[in-house]
Amino acid sequence: MNELMQFVSGSTLRLLTDLRSILDIALIAVFFYGVLTLIHGTTGITILRGLAIVYLVGAVLANVFGLTTVSWLLRNSVPLLSVALVVLFAPELRRALEQVGRPSGVLTRPATNTPVGRTIEVLAVSARRLSEMRWGALIVLERETGLGEYIETGTRLDAALSQELLLNVFFPHAPLHDGAAIVRGERIVAAGCLLPLTETGRGTGHLGTRHRAAIGISERTDAVCVVVSEETGQISIANNGRMVRNLDDEKLRKVLQVIYRPTVQRPRLLQLQSLTRAVLRRGEAQPHA
Repeated sequence: MNELMQFVSGSTLRLLTDLRSILDIALIAVFFYGVLTLIHGTTGITILRGLAIVYLVGAVLANVFGLTTVSWLLRNSVPLLSVALVVLFAPELRRALEQVGRPSGVLTRPATNTPVGRTIEVLAVSARRLSEMRWGALIVLERETGLGEYIETGTRLDAALSQELLLNVFFPHAPLHDGAAIVRGERIVAAGCLLPLTETGRGTGHLGTRHRAAIGISERTDAVCVVVSEETGQISIANNGRMVRNLDDEKLRKVLQVIYRPTVQRPRLLQLQSLTRAVLRRGEAQPHA
């Protein structure tokens, strides 16, 4: 009887140990998969590939030719490399932490009678019209990361978002049609804005300036970009450094319903700044005694 109990307890301990090992390996695999998915299609994957090549080549040379100094440097560079990776991948880590901080963002879908739903509807209809007429367009949707530095490069509009206004902005002979229109909530903040081009060369060589600018701003911020090609009329969307192409208005509407979540409430500092500007304008408008 004692032997049976010892056998059962030993088997249970081995099973628990195996389950813990499996769970440990699964968690590590999920972590590395998430990291690779996060940096895929960005400059981070190129940097990581370069570091891996340098380390592997150094290790092979050190083992084959018995290079003691190189081997010592490789062994002792691992702690420094971990710190360097945090610095190199700071934008990707920031985006990952932002996504973890708002896990319910993808679970709720906006209705068409909400501000987000109305914005998505205007964008989908406008993109279809622009695509039909082959008018190039680049529309940037601001989310939690402020786009103030890019807004300053364009012409401030601060106008209600509408299909008519977007068509006027991106009319081929309009002065602002070459730049980007930045949307905050239900308003077009500015148009004719200049955006940074993507630094990722892989798969972007055949893309035009609008598409590369859309990928570039989505690599640096959490903005969502809608692009209409002037040559083909093709509708595309860029998010998190990646681009999905060949969309119609219905597909664009569905994608935006999943990924587009603007800031629900503006920061108090921005509210105070807007209130201060309004008070100053009201004071300037009043006649002096």
